[in-house]
Amino acid sequence: MVKPGKLPSGKTEIPFEFPLQVKGNKVLYETYHGVFVNIQYTLRCDMRRSLLAKDLTKTCEFIVHSPPQKGKPTSSPVDFTITPETLQNVKERALLPKFLIRGHLNSTNCIITQPLTGELVVVNSEAAVKSIELQLVRVETCGCAEGYARDATEIQNIQIADGDVCRNLPIPIYMVFPRLFTCPTLETTNFKVEFEVNIVVLLRDDHLITENFPLKLCRM
Repeated sequence: MVKPGKLPSGKTEIPFEFPLQVKGNKVLYETYHGVFVNIQYTLRCDMRRSLLAKDLTKTCEFIVHSPPQKGKPTSSPVDFTITPETLQNVKERALLPKFLIRGHLNSTNCIITQPLTGELVVVNSEAAVKSIELQLVRVETCGCAEGYARDATEIQNIQIADGDVCRNLPIPIYMVFPRLFTCPTLETTNFKVEFEVNIVVLLRDDHLITENFPLKLCRM
C-alpha cells in the first residue's frame, strides 16, 4: 500500500479498497459467532520498520452479509395450543395442573433484519403463572461422513410477562434477532446452523412448560 520511506509527523490516512473475491469453489458465508461454528473475516495490517524498531501489526474483524435472496419469503404463520395433553416428554402428566394457552407466530420463515412477532393468550390455568419467556436457540451440527455432532445452545432469553397474567389478555411476542449470533439458516456438507424459538411458561409451583418452534432465517 505504501512504498518504503518516512511518514510525515501527525496523522496519516491511507485509503484502500478491494473486492471480496473467493478462491476456487469456496463460498463467502455470512459472519456468525457460535459455539462450535464460527465464521469470521479479518483484516491484518503490517507496518515493517527499521532494524531498531519493532514491526507493528493490527488485526480488525469486519462483517460480511450474504447476498439478499430474490423474491419475498413464503409466509408461514403458526397457530399453537398448549395443554397438559399436548406436552411431550412428560413423565407424570396426571400431576400437572390444568392449563390452556393459545397463540400464534406470524411467520416461522423470518427475515433476519425484522423481528419475530406473534401473540400469546393464557386462557386459563389452575396454577398461578410466574413468568413467560421467549428463548432463542441456535442448533449447530458439524462433522463428516464418520459422524455428526448436534448441539443446541441458548442465544438470548426475553421475558414477555412477569407474574400471574390476566386471563384472556393478548400478550405480544416480539424478538429482535441479535446480529453477531444469528445468520441466515445455513447448510453445507460439513456443518449446519439452524435456529429455534422456545415459548417457556413457568408456573408458581415450578412447573416448566416449553413449546418449541423451528425457524428459518433469511436475508432480503
